[in-house]
Amino acid sequence: MYSAAFIFEPGTYDERFHALDALIEQAARETPGFLGAENWRSDDGARRNATYYWETEEALRAFSANPNHLEAKRQYRAWYRGFHIVIAQVMRSYGDGAFDHITPNQRAAPRPAP
Repeated sequence: MYSAAFIFEPGTYDERFHALDALIEQAARETPGFLGAENWRSDDGARRNATYYWETEEALRAFSANPNHLEAKRQYRAWYRGFHIVIAQVMRSYGDGAFDHITPNQRAAPRPAP
């Protein structure tokens, strides 16, 4: 499993941005191997993170070659103050099982009481 985190500082969005953003979201969901996405933002709202999860690196590469995605990459300065991308292979994922997540949940061992 792979993740692609798009960390960005938003700028001004226009009609073209919203149309392109919807097309990119649709392309991601229609790409074979897409597993899901989640979005976060900093407490002050200045920085945001959209993380997409993919079954394989090939699925991630297929999405990244989408023409609408490529167009948005070329025009990013019109809508963002800046960005950073992190591509990662998910080696393991765990938690207490209290909620579902896109990644496999390998239940963490309970910690002993102090």
